[in-house]
Amino acid sequence: MVFLIAVLLSFGPAFLYAAIVYWLDRFEKEPLHLLGGAFLWGACVATLGAIIATSVLEVGVEVITGNAALAELTGTTLLAPLVEESLKGLAVLLIVLLFPHEFDSVLDGMVYAAITALGFAATENVLYLYFMGYQEGGMADMITLFVLRVILGGWGHAVYTAFIGIGLAVARLRPGWTIKLAAPFLGWCVAVFLHALHNGMATVLGGSFGLGGLLATLLVDWTGWAAALGIVIWAILRERRWMRDYLREEVEMGVISPAQYLVASSIKSQIGLGMRGRAQRDFYATCAELVHKKHQLQTLGDERGNSRRVAALREDLVRQSALVG
Repeated sequence: MVFLIAVLLSFGPAFLYAAIVYWLDRFEKEPLHLLGGAFLWGACVATLGAIIATSVLEVGVEVITGNAALAELTGTTLLAPLVEESLKGLAVLLIVLLFPHEFDSVLDGMVYAAITALGFAATENVLYLYFMGYQEGGMADMITLFVLRVILGGWGHAVYTAFIGIGLAVARLRPGWTIKLAAPFLGWCVAVFLHALHNGMATVLGGSFGLGGLLATLLVDWTGWAAALGIVIWAILRERRWMRDYLREEVEMGVISPAQYLVASSIKSQIGLGMRGRAQRDFYATCAELVHKKHQLQTLGDERGNSRRVAALREDLVRQSALVG
């Protein structure tokens, strides 16, 4: 019964946070089956792989140094961030490689990465709440860990891994092999650094300075979250600019009407689409898809048949427009 409570306390907020991430992706929603797969990868594959790999590496450090305390500290502050970010990032990399046509912007990379990380955090929190909370200190300790890990620190993993998503998105959407190799590596380095910084501060400051150390750790964490939110807002505003710029031609060609243009390029109107019918949601999703493919055609050329996709999407809009009005 208590284990089930731990599951609910961990996965319930994770689903809520995932819904917020999905809501933030305003103009072009990612397919739910890919997002579900990313969440499951984080919750199952990445978590199990991290437990095994980090444990093996930690034992190796203890064998080499002969110091169990040093091995545990190394495992928490260095090995865990390296292993966990690599395994979470692998899910995003697989999406880029297997479904590149669904990877259209920096925001897409952040969404896939955050959803993967939220799945990872959900399973990890179950283990912490039950084994390190309830079994060691009863229900009171479990609730304390819930507040610290799920409420106050709930966005941690999502923000770390989001930088891997940014790096992979930049590599996907920019020409040149230098940036295609450098951007993912740099994103991974930022993710590992932020993760290691949190773990190190929580371990050292939390253990030595108590509440003051905890507050300092949370302040650093929240600063990172604010920076990530700033990138999200910038990405949304950039996509709105693309919608305005690229859809003007579609109005001139008679593909969409001026009224449809105003809805397609308005953040406020996009928020209200959830209250409209399926036909309208599909129509404006096609508008966003067309915009992204036109942008990729301009920046990357006709890779992966961008010109063919643009033509096909225009035909879809003409057909859907009659249903939308």
